Amino acid sequence: MADYKKEGKPVERKGRVTVVLALTTFIATFGSSFQYGYNVAVINSPSQFMQQFYNATYMERYNRPMEEGFLTLLWSLSVAMFPLGGFFGSLMVAPLVNRLGRKGTLLFNNIFSIVPAVMMGVSEIAKSYEIIIVARFIVGICAGIVVVVPMYLCELAPKNLRGAICVAAELLITIGILSAQVLGIRHILGNSTGWTILLGLTGIPALLELLLLPFFPESPRYLLMQKGDEKSARKVLQRLRGWDDVDEELSEMRLEEQSEKAEGRLSVFSLLSQRSLRWQLISIIVINTGQQLSGINAIFYYADSIYAKAGVRENDIQYVTVGTGAVNVCMVIASACIVESLGRRLLLVSGFGINCIACVLFTVALNFQETVSWMPYVSIACIIGYVMGHAIGPGPLPFLVTTEMFRQTARPAAFMIAGSVHWLSNFIIGLLFPYLEKGLGSYSFLVFAVICVITMVYIWLVVPETKNKTFLEICQIFAKRNKVEIKLDAGDLPMKESKESLGDVVKVTAF
Repeated sequence: MADYKKEGKPVERKGRVTVVLALTTFIATFGSSFQYGYNVAVINSPSQFMQQFYNATYMERYNRPMEEGFLTLLWSLSVAMFPLGGFFGSLMVAPLVNRLGRKGTLLFNNIFSIVPAVMMGVSEIAKSYEIIIVARFIVGICAGIVVVVPMYLCELAPKNLRGAICVAAELLITIGILSAQVLGIRHILGNSTGWTILLGLTGIPALLELLLLPFFPESPRYLLMQKGDEKSARKVLQRLRGWDDVDEELSEMRLEEQSEKAEGRLSVFSLLSQRSLRWQLISIIVINTGQQLSGINAIFYYADSIYAKAGVRENDIQYVTVGTGAVNVCMVIASACIVESLGRRLLLVSGFGINCIACVLFTVALNFQETVSWMPYVSIACIIGYVMGHAIGPGPLPFLVTTEMFRQTARPAAFMIAGSVHWLSNFIIGLLFPYLEKGLGSYSFLVFAVICVITMVYIWLVVPETKNKTFLEICQIFAKRNKVEIKLDAGDLPMKESKESLGDVVKVTAF
């Protein structure tokens, strides 16, 4: 981004949302993030009819009804296969983005959406609940690879818009959740005849992305720093920024490239051993674990049973669920509007704090709702408050922070680790929450409250603010905590780094 003069002083030119940047963001998020959100929530509304199908299929095969314990196990697997697939998908992120690029990975990923969409769509005709469970695993792989979207968007966006553009991925996730909730209303598709269509619709966004994304740009940072194609990187930057003078941004990329040349491309194992990245790595593990174990997916996976326990009438549950989804979308939009002014750290701390309070109050409300007539309304308010708190920080920001904490060579491996933690935690919640709910009853959400407190305290004490900073500036902030030395000195010589200091001392010389 070139500078210009104002009253004799150089003023940095601010990046803006161009048509190319806006369309690329929409297509990538709708084709990938939207279907991630859709598949998180789609299985909730038709659960009753799907379990009836499971039982009827079993009865037809074995001439006896399915045991309740076995049905609970099958249903838990139907829910939990999605995050388990997500875990395996996250393991594929680093090799895919390094080989195919960010855009190429998203295009390849559509295979893992279109195929299971067809499988789930024909499951009733095939009279096989096993097909649903396998398809949920495959579409989970798709969702695991979807973490590439925030990486892709952050590398496309100018630094002053990086937070807002990256939050668009979470916004489309919440819109996907809301869409699944609306289409899952009994009078639409959440019924005995429409649930297979409801599950199969996930393939439509993937098909649109497959057709449209090839016409939009690859990440300029990937083109320059990993492919060595400066000419293409310059052209892409000019398209994205809407002006020809992109020398300053290219220089910043070259500076980052120089600082990383001696390290080479970092694998997961080499990333784990890098002293200069120690606290960044711990931070993304804590934040992503806290995001998933805070309880949000327990609400989305099992919303109907939670609202029933909170005292909502059976007929009204579907509408309350949709209302909660709408609140979620609105709060993520609010987060996108304020993330560049209030910053990442404050929104994360506030969000986890609100979640903790909501979990405690929800536990109290559940214990008194049978003796106090208005307590069910408090329960609903607590769930909505929880969703609001999650949507302003813990929901949209962890992968943004993951992108910002790591430079180009370390980013694929960092996303692989963050994604693995994210999906393993998600899997644990999806599989164990029904048993946790049966064992602890109304006190199950206190477990989530404790996790929220621990995560909030860690972020407050360790995680720095990263808004409106270059990736090198963020790396410099972590240098003191990692007890390494990072110098950005003016000079004409390229970076000098001795073999003895590699990983502990990084010296960068400005161009």
